Amino acid sequence: MTDTAPAPSPSPIEIDLPAGFSWGVAASAHQIEGAVDEGGRAPSIWDTFSATPGKVAGGQTAAVACDHYHRVAEDVALMADLGVDTYRFSLAWPRLIPSGDGEVNPDGVEFYRRLCELLADAGIRPLVALFHWDLPQVLQDRGGWASPESVEWFAHYAGTAKRALGDLASDWLTINEPYCAAFLGHGSGHHAPGIADPGTAFLAAHHMLLAHHRAVAVLRETVARPEDTVTIALNLIPAQGQDPDGADDAVAEAVDLIHSQMWLDGVLEGRYPDAVLALHDRYGVADRVDVDELARVHQPIDHLAVNYYNITHVRHVEGAPAPGAYPGADGAVEVTPPAELTEMGWGVEPEGLARVLRRVGQAYPDLPLVVSENGAAFADEVAADGVVHDPRRIDYLRRHLEVIAEAVADGIDVRGYHVWSLLDNFEWALGFDKRFGLIRVDFDTLERTPKDSARWYADVIAAHRARHAG
Repeated sequence: MTDTAPAPSPSPIEIDLPAGFSWGVAASAHQIEGAVDEGGRAPSIWDTFSATPGKVAGGQTAAVACDHYHRVAEDVALMADLGVDTYRFSLAWPRLIPSGDGEVNPDGVEFYRRLCELLADAGIRPLVALFHWDLPQVLQDRGGWASPESVEWFAHYAGTAKRALGDLASDWLTINEPYCAAFLGHGSGHHAPGIADPGTAFLAAHHMLLAHHRAVAVLRETVARPEDTVTIALNLIPAQGQDPDGADDAVAEAVDLIHSQMWLDGVLEGRYPDAVLALHDRYGVADRVDVDELARVHQPIDHLAVNYYNITHVRHVEGAPAPGAYPGADGAVEVTPPAELTEMGWGVEPEGLARVLRRVGQAYPDLPLVVSENGAAFADEVAADGVVHDPRRIDYLRRHLEVIAEAVADGIDVRGYHVWSLLDNFEWALGFDKRFGLIRVDFDTLERTPKDSARWYADVIAAHRARHAG
């Protein structure tokens, strides 16, 4: 069934944002690059996880993915056609440093330098993410993020990447969605490395926070330039109780503590909420989490990157165990959102983005914000006319952009937006069935087809520039 919507989207000219607002798209290495055994790349935890029966839908892997490794020039040309200002992409740690913490791989450097050079030729600014979940398997074999050594592994990686690309890239992002890497990878086990232990999840989270702060310092010291910026991407998904009388509010707060508040406090203040310290004790890791070290290594960031997709709706069920993804949220049970659903089963709820922007903007008024991921998966198909008509995605993007415009008008300092994603890609444990891209990828032929949403987004960007020209 092709995508349908109740009404056509309004003109893109109606989205009013400031002249300096930056428009972008986003992707990640493991989800698009392919070529997993080419160019000196070593296996990542996602290669291992995907090869484990039952872990990824349909037994699919990212061995080829979108074949971006071989089609990078074509993909940059597609970005240029969109007219974007910024491309947020990640480096594959096992491609750049196959041993995890040793020598740099020249072939990996050559690939990422070529990407950055192509972007420069197209007038597109790179925003380079160091870690989007693909830890080298060799480091997982040494304990992974549960090991305190991971902090130094990551600092070494950050310095290596900056030395390799610092003359071509000024904007750096340390870790994308550390919540997912810590609590989906080590708490629920639904993501690589597939560990289901709450104590290990809290240790991984702590080491990621320490690693982020160490990397910020290293990035600022290495190939330093005045225009350099450093950030981290947090997926600040609001939690909301189902009961209008407030009976579910306590479990919603417990979910929010793990999903959002501990990361805001850890990143922006170098500390943990007291409730998280109590969970460290509950899950037996308090003696392995050095809160004083977190305070000592704390580094300010230049802006906060915010990823937003949906609201987590929960209700309290007496006796229900805490979900692996939210240790300590006893009795919390996720429920279907009372909204239109995407193919991910997520509600289309732009009001959640408004809540996130105001939450951070009001608590930290001097901290600029950038929306570094926002998008939706729908059941896209190529129509008889050879085009992918995706009005529901257009409507989703428009409504979220309108929320950003309203936040900016209210004084929240939001400076940019990135659609997730440029291409349909490997959606982690869900394989290739969930299509988020502005560009459709035929995973049999690897042909790229811009969807209606791609053309719409290009029109939005062009209208914005025309409005502020001269």
